[in-house]
Amino acid sequence: MPNDHQYDAASIQVLEGLEAVRKRPAMYIGDTSARGLHHLVYEVVDNSVDESLAGYCSKIKIILYRDGTVSVQDDGRGIPVDEHVKLKKSALEVVLTTLHAGGKFDSESYKVSGGLHGVGVSCVNALSEKLSVEVSRNGSLYTQEYEKGIPLGPVQKGRNVRTSGTMIRFLPDASIFEVVEFSFDVLASRLRELAFLNKGIEISLEDRKNDKQTTFRYEGGIASFVEHINANKESLHKKNFYIEKEKEGVTVEVALQYNDSYSENIYCFANNINTHEGGTHLSGFRSALTRSINSYAKQNNLVKDISGLNGEDMREGLAAVISVKVPEPQFEGQTKTKLGNREVQGIVESVLNDSLASFFEENPSVAKAIVAKVLSAARAREAAKKARDLTRRKGLLESNSLPGKLADCSEKNPELAEVYLVEGDSAGGSAKMGRDRKFQAILPLQGKIINTEKSRLDKLLNNNEIRTLITALGTGIGEKEFDISKLRYHKVIIMTDADIDGSHIRTLILTFLYRQMRELIERGYVYLAQPPLYKVKKGKKETYIQDDAELTEHVFKLAVNGVTVRSVNDETWELEGPALLALMKSIRKYHNLLDLMGRHFLIEKSIIENMLFANLADPVSLKDFSPEQMANLAVDAKLLSKEVDEKEALFLSYKNKNGLDCECSLNFINRMEYQDLLDLYTNKISPLPKGPFTLKTQSDSGEEALKCKDLYDLNLEMEKSGRKGMEIQRYKGLGEMNPEQLWETTMDPKNRCLVRITLNDFVEADEIFSILMGNTVEPRRCFIEENALRVNQLDV
Repeated sequence: MPNDHQYDAASIQVLEGLEAVRKRPAMYIGDTSARGLHHLVYEVVDNSVDESLAGYCSKIKIILYRDGTVSVQDDGRGIPVDEHVKLKKSALEVVLTTLHAGGKFDSESYKVSGGLHGVGVSCVNALSEKLSVEVSRNGSLYTQEYEKGIPLGPVQKGRNVRTSGTMIRFLPDASIFEVVEFSFDVLASRLRELAFLNKGIEISLEDRKNDKQTTFRYEGGIASFVEHINANKESLHKKNFYIEKEKEGVTVEVALQYNDSYSENIYCFANNINTHEGGTHLSGFRSALTRSINSYAKQNNLVKDISGLNGEDMREGLAAVISVKVPEPQFEGQTKTKLGNREVQGIVESVLNDSLASFFEENPSVAKAIVAKVLSAARAREAAKKARDLTRRKGLLESNSLPGKLADCSEKNPELAEVYLVEGDSAGGSAKMGRDRKFQAILPLQGKIINTEKSRLDKLLNNNEIRTLITALGTGIGEKEFDISKLRYHKVIIMTDADIDGSHIRTLILTFLYRQMRELIERGYVYLAQPPLYKVKKGKKETYIQDDAELTEHVFKLAVNGVTVRSVNDETWELEGPALLALMKSIRKYHNLLDLMGRHFLIEKSIIENMLFANLADPVSLKDFSPEQMANLAVDAKLLSKEVDEKEALFLSYKNKNGLDCECSLNFINRMEYQDLLDLYTNKISPLPKGPFTLKTQSDSGEEALKCKDLYDLNLEMEKSGRKGMEIQRYKGLGEMNPEQLWETTMDPKNRCLVRITLNDFVEADEIFSILMGNTVEPRRCFIEENALRVNQLDV
């Protein structure tokens, strides 16, 4: 029914200034999740990169501060500060408070730019709780501060300076963003990308909260990018192809190198923007590559037993980066994920046709290695076609002929249907009996599927489990046959055992989906089921527990019932109920962090505790410690200063409990783990009485009292009390659960816990799959050595 609200001129709202950005932030930065949060930094950094493209900036520095703010500083020309002719206020304020304001609309100021929409820095200002800007220009320093996009005063002229540049520091508005903590790794990935795309520029990132820093500078540009992509693969030729050429105002830069893998990795950029969906520059590249290789192979009579080569053959094992600089780029909206300039396709194709032909003629050994790889891919494609045709004749790949192992659901709408990929027939049987047949399908997979990273398509199609999986999902496989619109389930849930074999099977399935059906992951259709690790029974009550942390909390919840803890030395201090539970959790967290730090940084826990007792928050303050204070840290403790990477680094030398001389870096004091531990000790542990304590319990037989010497002893006794009379069953396999238990804990949408698989960084994801699942052993060995100390659970 229509409401009685009158729709007239008074209903039309005009949002002034940056109010529209704060009201509808997703329209300008995509979303308000972690992705949108990091987009704020990218907008500011892109402005600095544009200064570099214009030839005025060589260094960009990004700093993450402990108070949650982030700063971006460059040595460019500095944002203009003189009065704007039309608006009669500083151009700096215009840039920071007006949408579609900037120098990028003037082709004389910036010939090439990524942020043509002109909403970048003003959006950052609007979505920040506070923002400050410093501009070094014309020999003076100019500053201005803002709150939620509103200037707190005019631009102030300060001291004289000899440098030029801009520094913007801002704090994201927590009332707008779902998360406000920046990720060092996410930022580093994008900044590395920008450094590759703009050879010679130096981009540094420093995280002062976690004591991390890195600097990116690549004189080789995208040629170095290709080497980075192939770092964990076996390259087919040492000499890369690289070309940079300008034609009709468009700069085309391409680098490529083949490796021995079976997947393609092509990354394309337009004006430094990662165009994930491709566009005209990618089309031009593909056409030129196919034509050039075909032409060389035919001219040299290298194609004999193959009916024909196609584009898919040319791109097997290819690592390539395409970067174009276009004066007036046309993107699909502010997200800028697809380049639409039609003229770019012809330009890229023309430039590459000439340069690839010359490269092949000048490097015949490289050309022949590439053609050999292409021919091998073509033979595999023909073998895969035969395998596909054979299985089709048998009805094994047709979606209307579903595999017998699949217990399908009655729901035909893919958006409402889900399929569980289950490890083994035993768990599959329980899942089939426990599921809701209306919308849940079950596909049991027998054993470990083939490793897709090491296998071509023809080999995949000869594998029964892979064929079954392809048919069940319905999308088909391969560049020409894959069709996401035919996907039969919009929730593909991987459900495996909670042991090492289950983890391996899960990884193999994810490798297959990433390499052959990546769009499922990109669209958020792939999930991991989280079956409980424990079943806890006390009396007649049964509880399912997800992990060890939840088990500990459950034990303490049971332990505090009817318990009072008192200090022997302070009769006024006593705890019970929720306050006692919070204390037990804090003590356990404290000792877990101590264990973690001792293991990660190879230092005795007693020394870390002594540092906490001394309220040591900064390693530099150790320089002011007296000999007595140093002696309290460790036996024969001495502070050493060394030069590491041209910077001073502090070390502690001491004798360990066995009397051996030891030495450790003190960088860990600046790490987040230590700072969290210090905060926990200062605010939760230190104010407590030192002990002893009495633990009094009310029971049917009366009051019982137990004496505990300190907080750690108290924590252990409370855990022991909570576990008394408790039966704990650890599930190693899904088959150990009956159908009702499996439904209740893992499959019922009301109770279950699912983890969605997301893809944020294509380059890093490809690198991890190559390291862990590829043919080359050395990168995998290095990965294990680097991460061995971070393992919390080891199944031997």
